[in-house]
Amino acid sequence: MSTNKLTLETLESWLWDSANILRGSIDSSDFKNYIFGLLFLKRSNDVFEEEVEQIMKRDKVSREIAEDDTYFQLPPESRWESIKKHTENIGIALDKAFAAMERENTSLEGVMTATKFGDKEKLSDELLQRLLRHFNQHSLRNDHLESNDLLGDAYEYLIKMFADDAGKKGGEFYTPRGVVQLIVQLIKPEPKQKVYDPTCGSGGMLIESARYIAEQPNGKVGNNINVSLFGQEKNLGTWAIGKLNMLLHNFMDADIRKGDTLINPQHKNDNNELTLFDRVIANPPFSQNGWWTPAENSIEVKLDKNGKEKKVSPNYNKVVSDPYGRFQFGIPPRGYADLAFLQHMIAVLKQDGKAGVVLPHGTLFRSGSEGKIRQGLLEADLVEGIVGLPSALFYNTGIPASIWIINKNKTEVQKGKVTIIDASSDYKEGKNQNELLEAHVAKIVNAYDDSTDVDKYMRIVDLKEIADNDYNLNISRFIDTSEPEVEVDIIAVHQKLEVLEQKEAEIDKKLAEFLKELGI
Repeated sequence: MSTNKLTLETLESWLWDSANILRGSIDSSDFKNYIFGLLFLKRSNDVFEEEVEQIMKRDKVSREIAEDDTYFQLPPESRWESIKKHTENIGIALDKAFAAMERENTSLEGVMTATKFGDKEKLSDELLQRLLRHFNQHSLRNDHLESNDLLGDAYEYLIKMFADDAGKKGGEFYTPRGVVQLIVQLIKPEPKQKVYDPTCGSGGMLIESARYIAEQPNGKVGNNINVSLFGQEKNLGTWAIGKLNMLLHNFMDADIRKGDTLINPQHKNDNNELTLFDRVIANPPFSQNGWWTPAENSIEVKLDKNGKEKKVSPNYNKVVSDPYGRFQFGIPPRGYADLAFLQHMIAVLKQDGKAGVVLPHGTLFRSGSEGKIRQGLLEADLVEGIVGLPSALFYNTGIPASIWIINKNKTEVQKGKVTIIDASSDYKEGKNQNELLEAHVAKIVNAYDDSTDVDKYMRIVDLKEIADNDYNLNISRFIDTSEPEVEVDIIAVHQKLEVLEQKEAEIDKKLAEFLKELGI
């Protein structure tokens, strides 16, 4: 086993090769669950062994005593050397190893056992032996990694690659890096703040927020980034990946919980009140359908003009019960949860807080109950900015999206105004998805921060103008990106045509003379 310092390039290649071992045995969208589990197991083992050796050397104690003093507890059945000895029922041994890790480390409860290795129809002993030999090639001790962030960076790389490889099914939990960077730089989280993502997926938005804070003055305390991270994710497998992602980025105290945020938000105080945060950031599932279920007795039956019975849709306000009072501006339709997520984010924002969220373009102009909610948000002067994004940026949809920036504490200059940017042309075209590069992010952020109108790109729009447009935020209503038509000089064109006709007559005359000379 090599003990040279691992580079990111080597680590990425090594981990991606593990996916090739699995090809043909399981669906590509499930690769992440198995590979990330083994990656964390190997990493935990190597760091545990490293810490044990350090304690033995520092305190001059036996190995047995040193094992009890480690930060992360690794029971004997979960150690790499123990697992490597198995030649049969390897999957069962791995399942037991993960269960033991959870038992000894309460922060991992439900994380390691979310994936089952014991199904021999999917993972034969021969296949698992190949995987174990592959993962045994490199040491993942801290001292053997080129940088402290190396493993986390490789992990993010694989999350993206699995999204690329599996398409929609694998990309549901991944937000493109450029979009994440853009939102973070627009809401600008600060040191000592609490940052929250109500639909955190694999945790990329939280990690990028922490990275941004680390670059600010007082952004670090020793080796730790000066921020508190919180998130919730309803998909069990994705939640487990998010927890592992936090641990591999050394955010041991990140509070990532599982469950449906709209139905059962998990971050609450002892009085069952929602926890409040300084920054909220999210990319909720676009236009989630069925986010609430109508009660049987909420469907009314009425007679139409012909005397026939017809069912009438339920009254949202009577059906949706929310003890947290989140939907102050109205209840969105059952088939579109977008503005429900947005209102949840507003409800958990501190009075000086800011939020950034990716929503489909339809939230800017859809009418009905969504139109009323949008009007309420604008009249409350909560909307600081709207950024229209290019189409085909996301793995699970080709439709264009927009970023909403919410600010509960606008400056005097910002009050009564909304910054609107049309960034639909800021992208690098790709084969399957378009990409938002760092240069595009910088262009958008610089224009937004400069707060000066840019022709055909950005405007700071008064709320009165928006009200005159019936609170419709469709970007084309406020930013005209069309090119002016070239004015046509009819007289000049007519003169050119006359000249061309004259030349044509001369050519015809010469052609006729040539044909006559040839006797034709």
